[in-house]
Order: sequence, then structure tokens, then C-alpha cells
Amino acid sequence: MKITIIGTGYVGLVTGACLAELGNDVFCLDVDQKKIDLLNSGGIPIHEPGLEEVVARNRAAGRIQFSTDVAASVAHGEVQFIAVGTPPDEDGSADLQYVLAAARNIGKHMTGFKVIVDKSTVPVGTADRVTAALKEELATRGAAASFSVVSNPEFLKEGAAVEDFMRPDRIVIGHDNSPEGEKAAAKMKKLYAPFNRNHERTFWMDVRSAEFTKYAANAMLATRISFMNELANLADHVGADIEAVRHGIGSDPRIGHSFLYAGAGYGGSCFPKDVQALERTARQYSQDLLILRAVEAVNDKQKLVLGRKVLARFGADLSGKHFAVWGLAFKPNTDDMREAPSRELLRQLIDAGATVAVYDPVAMAEAKRVLALDLTPEELARVRFADSPMDTLTGAEALIIVTEWKAFRSPDFDRIKAALAHAVIFDGRNLFEPEAMAEAGFEYHGIGRSILTRT
Repeated sequence: MKITIIGTGYVGLVTGACLAELGNDVFCLDVDQKKIDLLNSGGIPIHEPGLEEVVARNRAAGRIQFSTDVAASVAHGEVQFIAVGTPPDEDGSADLQYVLAAARNIGKHMTGFKVIVDKSTVPVGTADRVTAALKEELATRGAAASFSVVSNPEFLKEGAAVEDFMRPDRIVIGHDNSPEGEKAAAKMKKLYAPFNRNHERTFWMDVRSAEFTKYAANAMLATRISFMNELANLADHVGADIEAVRHGIGSDPRIGHSFLYAGAGYGGSCFPKDVQALERTARQYSQDLLILRAVEAVNDKQKLVLGRKVLARFGADLSGKHFAVWGLAFKPNTDDMREAPSRELLRQLIDAGATVAVYDPVAMAEAKRVLALDLTPEELARVRFADSPMDTLTGAEALIIVTEWKAFRSPDFDRIKAALAHAVIFDGRNLFEPEAMAEAGFEYHGIGRSILTRT
């Protein structure tokens, strides 16, 4: 099938590359000429394991192309995926200007039937606004082309997006029951047929339910994270081990093990934005989502917990003290620094007068860009970007781990202890076992693991 992807960001590029991998003829559109030039030269604007190889393979086979030509993109695809950004607005609602601009561009150029797919994460009711924008453009032109707007939200995890797309646990498609809607559903069924050969993975529903499903899923996962973080903070006070608790409750099949890891808080482009957007939608209907408000408040507080542990151990005035920080991206296998807990930690340390040396296996370039926005030039000068994990340690009072990269799981503890001024580790992701750390001669501070730290 001929497919157009509007937007070559995280969702759009993964979607386009994977659909091309299945043999479709994919046209990827973006208004950013620099990004298109990078893609056409063989580069990739984001870090996502496996994506560069998929894009390269399909570029060589002629199944994927990148362009800024709007008219050509509309002419190309019988199915038009809108996969542009929906950043949070000032009031927390999703900013739909890019989605509606994409819809208007389609309306300006379409001549025959098109399936318009909302792939971006959008609030309930967005399909109606996209439909109105398309009709307005068609009316302005006096054109009679028909279309149907479908909701097909993405469920991709950063760091595993290619695998998630190629082996989905579910495909959600919302459409209406009009003749155009049924025609669109038939095209979507054909497009996703390769994923349903072993068993049916597609869940068909109305458009608004499909839009709601994406927000509900992310809100539920964010809730699990904040709930476990709140329990971990209590565990620190009552003398329990949150890891033992996690195993105990996760064995209950009604609960399961996923998203029960205590840590330094969630970040990224999805959970913070989507929780806020769902809250905003609720307020528009005079509903108050009390649980989600608490989820967001707990997460904001959790991002400060690691820094507070450092201040409690070394004092409120960290002037003249130096710290090593491992991990900057909000999660492993990505360079995404959006809402990353490391940014809050660095702000706490800098405000207290400390200097820091930081390292991340992938996110160093993005971290330099983001921290230049977070910090003044004088503050940024107190941050050293190291060449390796061990390079951060010399002269540091303690090691602070923020992101659970695999490369950090089995370090040379003898070298760490020899390099640090004090054998102290603050583990924001509970990578290590407190008993093993005690045997190795470390003072160990995890999240919710105080019972083993004291004994």
C-alpha cells in the first residue's frame, strides 16, 4: 500500500520505517528541512535501537522516502498518518496546532478518497476537529473529495519501539460506521493484516474510545509507578525493603510485575504530558480526576527524593563538594531528556553549591543542549561532561545513579571505591543489592531499602 507519514519525529519515523519494512511504499513528510536532509543523507535524528538499520535497509530498497513536499505527500498516500507532536500547552492540555495544520494541508491538496489516521496522542474529540478542518479546506476549494478520520494510537516504548511495532500486543483502531468509515476500516485491516496472521491483535471500536484508550493506558502505568514510589518512601521510614514488597505483590496475577519498580520518578514525552492532558480533558467536562492529580504530585516530589538523600547525608551546603552522576536520559536506550529526573537532581546539587561530573552512554549531546537551557552559563560551568563512567569518579564525594543503563549494572566496585573520596553510592534505580554493597564496603542508599542499609 502507499502510505504517507506526516512528521518524522519519534512516532512518525518508527511507524514509517516499520511499515516500509512490511513492503509498503512510504512517503515521510516533515517541515524541518534539516531533519529531512539528515534522513536523506543516511542519518537518524533520534536514538532508538534498531531504527537506523531498518531505515537504511528500506531506503536502499526504495520503499521509504523523505521530503518537505506537502502536495507530493498528499498525492502519494491512500492512507495519511498524522504523527506530529502534541506538546503540552500552558494549561496542561495537548497543543493540537500541528495536528490541525497537517489536516488542513491534506484538505488543500487531496483529490480522491483518503484515510486520515490520527497516530499522534490526542485528546478525546480530536477526530471531530480534524474532520472539521478537512471539510473547511475542501469547502474553500469547492472540492468534493471524500475521506474518513480514523484513530490509531501508538503504544511504543522508547528504547524498544521497533520491537513493539513489529510485535504488537494490541492494535487499537477507532472508526465510525458511515460508508466512508467502513471503507477506511477495510484499508486499515489490509494494512495491519501481517500482524494478525497468528492471532487477531486488532481491537475495533468507535473513534472516541480509541482516543481515550491511549490516555487511559498511560495514566494507568503512571499511576503504578507513583504508587510504588510512594510506598518506597514509606518503606524507608518503617524499615521495609520495597524490592521484597515488589516481588510479594507482583506474584499476584491480578497485579503482575510490570511497572512496579521504585525509583527517581518517571519522565519522558508521554507520561507527564498525557497525565496532564487527561486531567485537562476532565476539567472541561467538570470532572476532577483526584487519583491522577495525586499521581502527578507524587511524581514531582519523587524527582527530588534522590537529591534530598544526598543533602541529608552531606549537608545542605555542598560548596566545595563534587559528585559523580551516572545516567541522564529519562530511561535507558534513549537520548530523551524530556522531564528527566536527572535535570531535577542536577538543579538541587548546583543550587546547594556542588560541582558534578556526569555521564550517559547515549544522551550526552542532548544533555548538553538541554542543560544549557536549564542552567545559567555560570551554573553550567560547574557541570563536567565525562568521557566514561569511571571518568566521573575522581575526587567525587559519592556516586549517584539516576538511569538504569545495563552498562551500570556490573561495574568494577574496587575501582569505584578507590576513586571516590567516600565509599557512598546513591542508587536511584535500585540496581544493586544492599547486602552486596555492605560486603564490598559501601555505604548504600537505595529507594525504599533502608532496612538492609541499617543491618
